[in-house]
Amino acid sequence: MTSIFELTTRPAEELFFSRGDRNDPRLGETVGRTEQDYEKAEIVILGCPQDEGVRRNNGREGAALAPFKIREQFYKLTTFNINGAIVDIGDVKIADTLEKTHETHFEIVKQALSDGKKLIVIGGGNDVSYPDGKAMSEVFGVRNWIAINVDAQLDVRLAEQRNSGTPYRQLLDEELLLPRYFYEVGFQSHFCSPIYYEYIRSLGVHRISLELLRSRSEPDQEIKEQIRQNFINHSSSMSTFFGFDLDVVRSSDAPGTSAPSPLGLRAGEFIQLVKYAASLANTKLIEFSEVNPKYDADDRTTKLVAIAMHRFCSGAV
Repeated sequence: MTSIFELTTRPAEELFFSRGDRNDPRLGETVGRTEQDYEKAEIVILGCPQDEGVRRNNGREGAALAPFKIREQFYKLTTFNINGAIVDIGDVKIADTLEKTHETHFEIVKQALSDGKKLIVIGGGNDVSYPDGKAMSEVFGVRNWIAINVDAQLDVRLAEQRNSGTPYRQLLDEELLLPRYFYEVGFQSHFCSPIYYEYIRSLGVHRISLELLRSRSEPDQEIKEQIRQNFINHSSSMSTFFGFDLDVVRSSDAPGTSAPSPLGLRAGEFIQLVKYAASLANTKLIEFSEVNPKYDADDRTTKLVAIAMHRFCSGAV
């Protein structure tokens, strides 16, 4: 079997920040990066530095820079409330086509999930949801996993080539994801094709728009209730996947994204949903995509994702 360390490139050493103060340790000093660290780790960080899917979807380029820039902020954070062991296995080796990159990505994620790890995947484009979801389906079984797409868009586009707008359409059409276990969360109707909305509605996909989230006293209340019902009706052992596309956050809080919007989740609401993902014992994979550092301001977007990763790590183990 090919080691996942052979399918990835190591993260740059300069990212692993240290203040040189034993009374103020930072994640750059404590997160592992070797095969030995992998064996002991509970959480694995994996980057996918490509934006080919974004280009194919006529989006603005730059998401390929995100894994480096997010790590740059993440490793400056403190170890406060971080109890479990974390390892950063680096970045997926990027191939000459998106399809080949996805094959490599799938093999890495499948192996890590099979090894009992929880994953944080840093895109890149939102197309990574396809290999991530395919790995979830293969490892846990199509009837045993739930997918939550937290995004301003639906990402069920039909296209001749896969792209950042097609991942969940691929998972549904290939019967790797059951519609009744799929949640579209935070979408904005003015960004959604009525034809694609009708497609998910007719399948019975759970739909929680930005307006519906905002109609509740807490932004995670609606999703909590709907997911709770799925767990009760089926099995408390169901594994869960959360895909966070940063386009879902309003541009004043997250200016560096592939498709910014003045409307969206507030930064605090976004973090609350990440903390909810961490609170579920069976959340196996969480991904952050569509961060575009080329258009960021004061590193606000990369810092937001870094804080979200910190909240997930402090709440998931």
